[in-house]
Amino acid sequence: MFSGRLTQAIVHLLDRVTPASDDDLPEHLRTGRRGEEDAYFYLRRRGYTIIAANYRSPNHRGEIDLVGWHGGVLCFIEVKTRTTRDVKPAEAAVDREKRDELRRVARDFLQSMPRNRQPGEYRFDVVAVYYDHGSEQATFELFQNAFSTAYNHKFARSH
Repeated sequence: MFSGRLTQAIVHLLDRVTPASDDDLPEHLRTGRRGEEDAYFYLRRRGYTIIAANYRSPNHRGEIDLVGWHGGVLCFIEVKTRTTRDVKPAEAAVDREKRDELRRVARDFLQSMPRNRQPGEYRFDVVAVYYDHGSEQATFELFQNAFSTAYNHKFARSH
């Protein structure tokens, strides 16, 4: 546990002292990247083994923020980061369109896995990361099995 927190502190320190191309990014994108990084360490502390970050499919638009194993279940994890809770909860941003996009990209990820490594189970988790009112310390809400793995083909064809 201590070594994970030490690694996280070192990564944050390196982010601050290393000249990065992120400086040209809008503030909300920098906040999102920071949230994904903090979510990675949060999930590790919760027992997840992360195997991919920012996975993009060559066949569909969108990306999966994190992919990892939690026990024997493969988890596709969407991270939503906010600096306030005043407007609406971060997890509310994972609407029907976003869920369908994640399902399509996850399906491509599964198809790219070797047959002998296919998971028996998989699920979609959402991590809400909050930096309330500019706080440096994040708070987290984890929604395991946040939505169904079933893809709504009828809805996708009509929109």
